[in-house]
Amino acid sequence: MSTERPDNDVSGPRRRRSPLAVASVAAAVLLAGGGGAYWAAAAAGGDGAADDSAAARGDRTPPLLSLDLPADSPSAPSRGIAPGEPPPGGDGVVYRASGELPDGPDTAAVHRSTGTVSAAEVARLARALELDGTPRAEGTVWKVGTDKDGSGPVLQVNKQAPGTWTFARYGSGGPDQCASETVCAGKTTGDATAGQAVPVSEKAAKAAATPVLKALGQEKAALDADQLMGSIRVVNADPVIGGLPTYGWATGIQVGADGEVVGGSGQLKGLEKGDTYPVIGAGDALKQLNAASKGGGTPDVGGCATPVPTEGEQTVPPADCAMPREAAKPIVMTVDKAVFGLATQYVDGEQTLVPSWLFSVRPTTGGPGSTVSQVAVDPAHLTKPEPAPKTGDRRITSYSADGRTLTVTFWGGVCSTYSAHAEESAGQVRVSVTESTEDEKKVCILIAKELKRTVTLDEPVGDRRIVDAASGAVVPRA
Repeated sequence: MSTERPDNDVSGPRRRRSPLAVASVAAAVLLAGGGGAYWAAAAAGGDGAADDSAAARGDRTPPLLSLDLPADSPSAPSRGIAPGEPPPGGDGVVYRASGELPDGPDTAAVHRSTGTVSAAEVARLARALELDGTPRAEGTVWKVGTDKDGSGPVLQVNKQAPGTWTFARYGSGGPDQCASETVCAGKTTGDATAGQAVPVSEKAAKAAATPVLKALGQEKAALDADQLMGSIRVVNADPVIGGLPTYGWATGIQVGADGEVVGGSGQLKGLEKGDTYPVIGAGDALKQLNAASKGGGTPDVGGCATPVPTEGEQTVPPADCAMPREAAKPIVMTVDKAVFGLATQYVDGEQTLVPSWLFSVRPTTGGPGSTVSQVAVDPAHLTKPEPAPKTGDRRITSYSADGRTLTVTFWGGVCSTYSAHAEESAGQVRVSVTESTEDEKKVCILIAKELKRTVTLDEPVGDRRIVDAASGAVVPRA
């Protein structure tokens, strides 16, 4: 199987150290940890800045890394699925390596984006997008341009780190695939319909995206420009942090047929290096991924209800009765490549780049390949957030938001009363629904119904996650 070997030599097979050396390194990690500046090299080597974190000074050991993941969810997002979400396939997924898997480094650091976005940072990005206007604060976001009439252009940036931003040069009433008659004239291919603009080349799209990437500090990011949306070519940029590739922190820049940047999204705030943790090899990470994926299939008990036979009788199922099926076979994915890098996870409610193994996988039966990630931090250094007490709490199934009004949906009984409560932080809103019964001895019909309750927040939801305090799970938007 093929492997990549970045500058810090983390993905190729290498000779393991002696047990004594490993023990010495582990002891050093527990005493020293990691940290440092954004451009500092990864733990396996490099030419980064000096490490000046508290852990590196020996003041403390790195704290347990609190991942906001459900207990049964693998950290294995495929392309288009948010990091931390389980892969598709209800019958389970089994990942099988096609060759030897690399060991990787002994330690690696997490990276976080903290603080708030300044008007100057927004103005720098606006200039790179050739957008006129001064950043203005509107609640929890910065805006440049106008979107009142839906025509654009407008840049919107969340004030809170990581400063998620979106840009649209044209609104819903703007131009279609033809930016102008001049652009469309003479820019067609033999199999294109008349007047259909032809996307710019990958080289031209990358050149158009370069000023924006420089404004974001991502001029050295790994670029991929093969995605098309009609006549628009999308440049996807995955930053390289400390010599490591990243997954889930991409910037997308849309370039029109005339070479103009017409849209984009990403994160504006820079990343800072945090604590350093011991990490596991790709083989152990793959075992964890398979264990979490539950690739054993789910049996179908099937069968039909029939009357209880009297003595000496036999019961024949109805003709239209579906007989039990055999247990469904898991989906088998072949792992062609394993690269050590950083993948986005939520840590204590905040987006964080966590040391992870990035597996290039493809269905054994054929089909397009994808990337899945698995957290590489040694499990001994991981923990999960403690859920709130479940006594009297109801599990929330979905939510909707309108300004500062948050409405949550849940299932409850007809004889109880319910109230919603919220605890807000920069990265999330933890919501609980409490049940109370006036008379516990009163006989009540056991009927559940879907209920809604509202709670008024201090600030609009914005890009914050809504978390069910009872289960610790992220609540989906209705």
